[in-house]
Amino acid sequence: MDGMRITLPGTDLTVHPLCLGGNVFGWSADVDGSFAVLDAYAEAGGNFVDTADSYFWRKPGNSGGESETIIGDWLASRSNRDDMVLATKVGSWPERPGLSRQNIAAAVDDSLRRLRTDHIDLYYAHKDDPDTPPEETLAAFDELIKAGKVRHIAASNFTADRLAESLAVSEREGLARYVALQPHYNLVERDYERELAPLLAERGLSCLPYFALAKGFLTGKYQANTPVDSVRAEGAGAYLDERGRRVLAELDAVAERHGARPATVALAWLAAQPTVSTPIASARTTDQLTDLLALAELKLDDDDLARLTAASA
Repeated sequence: MDGMRITLPGTDLTVHPLCLGGNVFGWSADVDGSFAVLDAYAEAGGNFVDTADSYFWRKPGNSGGESETIIGDWLASRSNRDDMVLATKVGSWPERPGLSRQNIAAAVDDSLRRLRTDHIDLYYAHKDDPDTPPEETLAAFDELIKAGKVRHIAASNFTADRLAESLAVSEREGLARYVALQPHYNLVERDYERELAPLLAERGLSCLPYFALAKGFLTGKYQANTPVDSVRAEGAGAYLDERGRRVLAELDAVAERHGARPATVALAWLAAQPTVSTPIASARTTDQLTDLLALAELKLDDDDLARLTAASA
C-alpha cells in the first residue's frame, strides 16, 4: 500500500482500500442519493467503483443497467472518469445471459454506453457459464483487451476447479488471464478459505470480496427483536444465531478498544486476510459511507484478528 492506495496484483490498477459497491444505485438509493454517496466517496480519496450490467433488474420498474447508467451520468457530470477505476460485470442479467463470445461482445458495448466511457478497467465474468467453453469466453475477453475496451479481466462466483481450468486455458492458449476473483466472503461466510484462497495465493490473483458486511449484519445494527429498515433485513437476520451473536459481541469488543464502529472492524478483518486486496461494500447514504471509509485508517493487531477469527469459527 502506498499511502491510501493498493496496487492490484498483476495489474497497473492502483486503488483505494475500499471498493465502493454500486449494487444499491438504482435499487435502494435513488439518483440523488447515489450521486451524494459517489461524491462523498471521491472527496474522501475513493477511486474504485464496482457495478454490473444486471444491477438492478429485479426491482419493480427497473429493467437492468440502472446502476451503470447512474455511475455513467455521475462520471460525465463530474468530468472525473480518468480519476476512477471502474469495474463491471457480464453474464448474469437475463437480457444478456452467459459468457458466449456473442453475448460478451454485445454486453460490453451496452455497458460502455451506459457508463459513458470508452474503456472498463476491470471486467468480470459475473458467474460461471457451464454451457460455454472457457476457451470461447477467454478468447472473447482477449479480443476486448486488444481492442482497448477492457484493461483487465476477472471472475466472480467461480468454483476453485472452474477457475483453475480457466487459468490453465489462458496459459495454454496464450489468452488474457483472470487477475482477480470476486467471491462471497466475510466474517460469517468463510467457505472461500477452503479451496479458493489457496488457489489465489498460488496463482497470484487478488480477492475482492462482495457482501463484505454480510448484507449489513456485520454493521451491528441487527439484534434480536430490533426491527431494521433495510431491503436486506431478512437476509442479514438469517445470521442472527448463536454463532452470529458471538461474532457481533467480539466485533463490539474490538470496536470499543479502537474507538471504531463494528462495520469498520469487520472490513478491517477482511482486508487483513491473505489474498484479499480490497473489500467491496455499498452504502445507500453518506452516513453509512463514513464507517466504510474508516477502513483506510484502521489497523487491527494480531490479537484482534485472532479473536474475530475464533468467534466466527
